[in-house]
Amino acid sequence: MWVFEETLPSGEKLTDVINKTNENVKYLPGIKLGKNVVADPDLENAVKDSNMLVFVTPHQFMEGICKRLAGKVRADAEGISLIKGMEVKKEGPCMISTLISKQLGINCSVLMGANIANEIALEKFSEATVGYNQNKGAAERWVQLFTTPYFIVTAVQDIEGVELCGTLKNVVAIAAGQHLFESCGVADLITTCLGGRNRKVAEAYARNGGNRSFDELEAEMLSGQRLQGVLTAQEVHEVLRDRGCLRMFPLFTAVHAISTGRLPPSAIVEISDEKPRYTLDYRLRKVVFHVKK
Repeated sequence: MWVFEETLPSGEKLTDVINKTNENVKYLPGIKLGKNVVADPDLENAVKDSNMLVFVTPHQFMEGICKRLAGKVRADAEGISLIKGMEVKKEGPCMISTLISKQLGINCSVLMGANIANEIALEKFSEATVGYNQNKGAAERWVQLFTTPYFIVTAVQDIEGVELCGTLKNVVAIAAGQHLFESCGVADLITTCLGGRNRKVAEAYARNGGNRSFDELEAEMLSGQRLQGVLTAQEVHEVLRDRGCLRMFPLFTAVHAISTGRLPPSAIVEISDEKPRYTLDYRLRKVVFHVKK
């Protein structure tokens, strides 16, 4: 398992502590990892000779990771992404599974679902959906690999639909979905809105009246973990703006405006009122906000 190396307050390296205690004391304290899990700070060494690669990292770092791995993985390797986000470029959005496939030259499926890391670690019942395109055999192997008595996994032949469900639900969670009734859809949305870190930090943002930034709250509350919803809201906003679709997605538009400090947190409810106090008017890619009295 590749682990980005960090120095703990004790002065010890995170990978050394994981290998010595069999516990990720910073990001998953109190949970013992499998005896076969070895933390390796060397990315290329960690993937060497592997024929099944699981990608779990904040999506904003994936392009750099893929560039480092290009030409370093087996040609017959299978990948699966648990990453909820997308890359937005001038030519348009790029899903993380597509980024992995193109840069590494391997088939890549996705795994999304109604689950939270701490609850899975405690072996509480959870479920997830594998999204794939053509390689059903690979999807079935992933289902077999991930399934346990407390973690139920199914497969759906629609990688884009499954991945988008996992990506966009983080934006909705800041406010409080087409395989909507698979685990990757409504179930994942509800789970994240009730107990995920996007909901947790957004609640703190609202309680502070928007006077403390998401970056500040993330650093204070997440112990080094990254908040995905705000960044994804920005990326989704860029896609909708470039396609002239902002008015069709008022919730996503309002979440972006609130998370960037251009509307107060209270606007999330008022924006959907029959006679909203706040209206959004986009002109020449510049946003203008009107306050109704």
